[in-house]
Amino acid sequence: MKLSLYPRGGFAAIALISLLLLAYAYYAQFAQGFEPCPLCILQRFAFILTGFGALAGALHGSRGGLRWLYGAIVAGGSLWGVVTAARHLWLQSLPADAVPDCGPGFAFMVEFFSLGEAIKEAFTGSGECAEIDWTFLGISMPGWTLFWYVLFLLILVGALRRPKS
Repeated sequence: MKLSLYPRGGFAAIALISLLLLAYAYYAQFAQGFEPCPLCILQRFAFILTGFGALAGALHGSRGGLRWLYGAIVAGGSLWGVVTAARHLWLQSLPADAVPDCGPGFAFMVEFFSLGEAIKEAFTGSGECAEIDWTFLGISMPGWTLFWYVLFLLILVGALRRPKS
């Protein structure tokens, strides 16, 4: 018996994992009291985009050209997450004297700047993005998000490949 992720199973797995990771992020914020930094918020947006693209692919289950559209949405969200998580990890790796000053929260930036300016400002990083206040197996949350985004891309490749007949 050969396991095939083509294409509905792969999309469903990505959608479910995205939902579970977002649920944990909100649990960590509201039940455990971890306040997300601007880069954490951007990583959540990437999980939301990835999850919605995967959900659409799982529900439609297209084996035709639309699977590539859903795949592009999933890939775009995952690549956005990879870039954001990598930037976040880089900020966390800086020595204390090289960490940028703390800036305003993402909600404040969106309220007073355009969305593009807010995203640009979030990517420049701030002091709170460099703090590590949560780890699991010695890996910080952005390290785990990077792992999941890369795994999503690998699952996506398996889901988009045509099975050999």
